Amino acid sequence: MNPQLLDKPVSESNQCLTLYDVSWEKLEAIEAALDDFQNVRLAYLYGTLDIMSPLSVEHEDGKTVIRRLLEVYFEYKGIRFYTRGSKTLGSIQLGARKEPDESFNLETKKEVPDIVIEVVVTSGGVNTLEIYRKIKVPEVWFWKKGKLALYHLQDEEYKQVERSELLPELDLKLFVRCANIPDQYDAVVEFRNQLREGQEEA
Repeated sequence: MNPQLLDKPVSESNQCLTLYDVSWEKLEAIEAALDDFQNVRLAYLYGTLDIMSPLSVEHEDGKTVIRRLLEVYFEYKGIRFYTRGSKTLGSIQLGARKEPDESFNLETKKEVPDIVIEVVVTSGGVNTLEIYRKIKVPEVWFWKKGKLALYHLQDEEYKQVERSELLPELDLKLFVRCANIPDQYDAVVEFRNQLREGQEEA
């Protein structure tokens, strides 16, 4: 990267570089300079920019198993869904932008995803929930160290919830237990089997 792009105050944490007082134009220049670097993620809010280094195996495994479990659940329950992946969200008008780890629309395709998944391995200076609040994402799921935290947008503020407002029948204890199974294939098979057993018992 061109060192002239990094002329603002900087702080560093493991796997994350945070820059302050970054204009939108500077953000775009940094993004262009990083274009050849695979898996580098940017998060921007109110002039603060987090540059997250190439994603770890832990991060990639976490987002993949959660995506696969959700897809199994959607298909099993007959919920129409559209995987949005890591499409960049935000705009210069909002002064915020981010690439989610995974995202989904339910029932219909929309510009803003209904559910965003964030796998947290490292943290920086940007408030992720504030970015999504400005974008008006209805529900944000954080996966960190084997635990799941859900936030639902209510009256333009996020409230932590014990159960998904969008997927109220989803057994989160079962979901988390399966997501913590080390092998992705085994996790999906176990989750699918438990869904079937639950249906038979009902």
